[in-house]
Amino acid sequence: MTRSITPTTTTTHTPSAFGPVLARDPHEDSRVAPPQTLAPYRIEQRVGLMQFMTFFYLGGTERQVMNLAAGVDSTRFDLHMGCNGKVGALLEEATSRGIPVQEYAINSLYNLGAIQARLRLSRYLREHNIQILHAYGFYSNLFAIPAARLAGVPVVVAAIRDCGEALTSAQRHSQRVSKLADCILANADGVRRWLISEGYPAWKIHVIPNGIVQHKPSPAMERGILHREYGLSPDTKLVAVCSRLTPMKGVEHFLAAAAALGSTRPNVRFLVIGGPSHIGDGSYKTELETFAASLGLKDRVIFTGFRNDVARILPEIDISVLPSLSEGLSNSLLEAMAAGVPVIATRVGGTPEAVEDGSTGLLVPPADVESLSRGIAFLLDNPQSAKRMGEEGRRRVLARFSVEKMVRDTEALYLHLLTSGRARAARKEVTAS
Repeated sequence: MTRSITPTTTTTHTPSAFGPVLARDPHEDSRVAPPQTLAPYRIEQRVGLMQFMTFFYLGGTERQVMNLAAGVDSTRFDLHMGCNGKVGALLEEATSRGIPVQEYAINSLYNLGAIQARLRLSRYLREHNIQILHAYGFYSNLFAIPAARLAGVPVVVAAIRDCGEALTSAQRHSQRVSKLADCILANADGVRRWLISEGYPAWKIHVIPNGIVQHKPSPAMERGILHREYGLSPDTKLVAVCSRLTPMKGVEHFLAAAAALGSTRPNVRFLVIGGPSHIGDGSYKTELETFAASLGLKDRVIFTGFRNDVARILPEIDISVLPSLSEGLSNSLLEAMAAGVPVIATRVGGTPEAVEDGSTGLLVPPADVESLSRGIAFLLDNPQSAKRMGEEGRRRVLARFSVEKMVRDTEALYLHLLTSGRARAARKEVTAS
């Protein structure tokens, strides 16, 4: 591996508030407010809504977009989707629901072709009376927000769902086009704090956490799927990372922690469940496999690749690990907690808003192999504590991170923004034109 894995020993425990996340600019109207305080709204006809994302590859953001698309009230919203490429495993999920998907293919955000594609998007938004455009992520925000403003779309929402560690300084500067949106929607208060530190107006930022589909616990007869598939004895403990494989997920640190535990735990196997987001993006997985072999983990680590039965196999996992170097709020973390699996995660982004250290799981510093290996050892050696954290984690996720709550809060935010003073005026102007 070319990435550094240097253990650190200092852990900074920073309290995380999970509650009201809105500050208001006193010179602006109240376009954004927490869902529980939104004023009553009245919409007499279906609202044209476009959700715009770059591609339909498997990923946390893309999964949340599709969760919202599946749950949004079709009697209130006329849903359209836009993208820069009709590719990815989730595309069929959109088309099978009858959602119109428009493609605006580009090879750069800044050339003549990109300008022409934006003009086509702007024309579509006007022709279909789109009143709300919700763009997700760096590329989509830069592409779609200017087009929406050109079209006079009354409400523009920019989703920023991470703390920008993967962006270059130039990209961070370019992302400021999101300030043109009426609302910047984050999925964690940690992301909101980072945005404020980057100079984004606090009054414009709203937080709605991820919502996950909560599956019923797997029946007893389904347990043992992984043990049977990989020829493991029933008493083998499974410690797993379940994640899309990208460098920001920090999986090399998980492998180093597995090696640090040494041969003292012969009944433990370490699983890496997941793959690259799309075909042709497997270089990081190859690096991980080479690194695991160099650590002597060939017989102790299993790379399962992508699986579509994660909900069925989660109850079989003894410990779920999220070693990310950067996160907004991880779907896989919430899914593991919802299944009652005890979790260890790094203290980054919005993770502390789900994992309360020592109560609903364990938190460790990012890239700290020593702390991570100690945490794994603690949960393996203290099954009652692990069970208690799993149960507490499940209760927390069921109460705060349901897909139903995410959809309900997002719909309420949309309609509140749409009935604000500036949006009402813009909507009248578009309707009259």
